[in-house]
Amino acid sequence: MTEWYEQSFGEDYLLVYKHRDAQGAKHEVHRMISWLKLAPGAKVLDLCCGMGRHSLALTEAGYRVTGVDLSEVLLREAKRLDSRGQVTWRQADMRRLPLEHGEFDAVVNLFTSFGYFREDVEQIKVLQEARRVLKPGGRFLLDFLNPAYTAVHLVPQSEREDEGQRIVERRRIEDGYVMKDIAVTAPGGEPRHYLERIKLYGLDDFRRMLKEAGLELQNVHGNYNEETYDPDTSRRMILVGVRP
Repeated sequence: MTEWYEQSFGEDYLLVYKHRDAQGAKHEVHRMISWLKLAPGAKVLDLCCGMGRHSLALTEAGYRVTGVDLSEVLLREAKRLDSRGQVTWRQADMRRLPLEHGEFDAVVNLFTSFGYFREDVEQIKVLQEARRVLKPGGRFLLDFLNPAYTAVHLVPQSEREDEGQRIVERRRIEDGYVMKDIAVTAPGGEPRHYLERIKLYGLDDFRRMLKEAGLELQNVHGNYNEETYDPDTSRRMILVGVRP
């Protein structure tokens, strides 16, 4: 059975998420550098790098970056944007990284690129792989949605047009997952349907999973403007910690 994440990160994803901009990535990377205490020239893994906005921003800031993603389409776009070939791009499942033990000073996993699997043990494999490729004392940042905020502020449906195509997104919370059904329709054509499904985890869940994976949580931020995490009002839950 094909999983949703094997189908949903193709050509239409580039259209649906084209509004994500490089300038925002630079702001977020500026905060990450401070939180991760990155030394000049540190080696950073962008795990689930997508189109590579943050990988490229980290490279421009002077770091040696490897971007890993499962999607061939998104990696092709990342390589196109990386016109100077500064980033090392790798295609892989985040549970099985083709990378050396202790290779990186930091691992980042951004914008809810976590919770893709049904079983907790599979999510923990991702964290264990992050630990494996980190040097002792290496740091991690995991940026996830805040489930409580999402439950209250979820927009059930939105519609727009882009490049002449109609994009309809329907969102719901069901059985412990936040679900998004996406339909992209060209004029006179049949809709192309995609699903995104993220398993919802609260802070206590992350504490448990990180501990099981051998990682130590140190700080939690509510956004990239230095606000402390508040379970009721923070849009995001940005976890920062270390491999002991």
